[in-house]
Amino acid sequence: MHRFRHTMAALQFDLIVTNKDSAARAGKITTDHGEILTPIFMPVGTAGSVKGVTQQQLETDVKAQIILGNTYHLYLRPGLDVLEQAGGLHRFSGWSRPILTDSGGYQVFSLAGTRTIREEGVLFQSHIDGSRHLFTPEKVMDIQRSIGGDIIMAFDECPPYPSEYSYVEKSMRLTHRWLERCIDRFANTEDRYGFHQNLFPIVQGGTYTDLRKTSCEFVSSRNAVGNAIGGLSVGEPEEQLYDLCALCCENLPADKPRYLMGVGTPWNLLECIARGVDLFDCVMPTRNGRNAMLFTSRGVINIDNKKWEKDFSPIDDAIDSIPSNYYSKAYLRHLMKSKEILGLTIASVHNLAFYLHLVKQAREHILQNDFTSWKQEQVRLLQTRL
Repeated sequence: MHRFRHTMAALQFDLIVTNKDSAARAGKITTDHGEILTPIFMPVGTAGSVKGVTQQQLETDVKAQIILGNTYHLYLRPGLDVLEQAGGLHRFSGWSRPILTDSGGYQVFSLAGTRTIREEGVLFQSHIDGSRHLFTPEKVMDIQRSIGGDIIMAFDECPPYPSEYSYVEKSMRLTHRWLERCIDRFANTEDRYGFHQNLFPIVQGGTYTDLRKTSCEFVSSRNAVGNAIGGLSVGEPEEQLYDLCALCCENLPADKPRYLMGVGTPWNLLECIARGVDLFDCVMPTRNGRNAMLFTSRGVINIDNKKWEKDFSPIDDAIDSIPSNYYSKAYLRHLMKSKEILGLTIASVHNLAFYLHLVKQAREHILQNDFTSWKQEQVRLLQTRL
């Protein structure tokens, strides 16, 4: 049985070391549900579950320190009544470590044909039964309080890529006004379930550097315990992602954790760590794993390919500690070809464990002050197609 702590302390961030020849940094975030050593990758548990992976596997094999839940999905199903009666998402799911809840903004805005954006909030139709709902900044704060995240996200609009300057500026101003309402509602409501909840604002501004800088300044002035960078990795070229990431990190407080939302490939993570990011999340390791793409220390494998049919070597023989090495490439290929559910789990656990191994290595090299040279070699290897 999990034991849940009830210490009621606001999130703390200790910056342990910054790299000498890049903006990379190692830190420690402390929440009421435990510590998070940064830089860190957060597996995405959209509907209260990381697809195909048990909570025990997340803890022992993946070694996840924090996972995500999604406001839009959890609000629609199982619904707040169930979550509140369970005592919040931690107790409902049996996950005793930190949880970050996304505001649902990205999911709502991806429903382009069935939603209406206005000053009050966003009116949208459920993808489950077509019922209509209104998300306002205030309601999204209340929902996330009820779900029970340690870190909860402000409600924002994520403009699509590419978008005209005038639209992105208007969208950013709306996000800023919504942030003020989120902060007010958050300040005037109580923590739930006996632990402290923490609000992160989100920087927007599309691919326009002046808007990004404006948004960073606005968000920074609100003095939150941590800040997020949204609206990237939505189709823009990788170099633009890196440049905008660097710009945002330079214009956000150094003494607060920085969370880059929805990024990305293993090499994206390393390049953005080099630019000052502390927290990442992405569905890529599990989604790509379910579609036969494996990330390894030697490069990217499509396990469907016939070349692996009689390869009885471990999935990633360069990492002794990775649990998926219990299985061979040939066996995993057989499971995938046979459409056995176990294949999806092995691939998902492998990719997540690899991501967590990679950010742990990055942290060690930041602490050793040789991150940049290590990163350059890793990026070359990681992008290789095997």
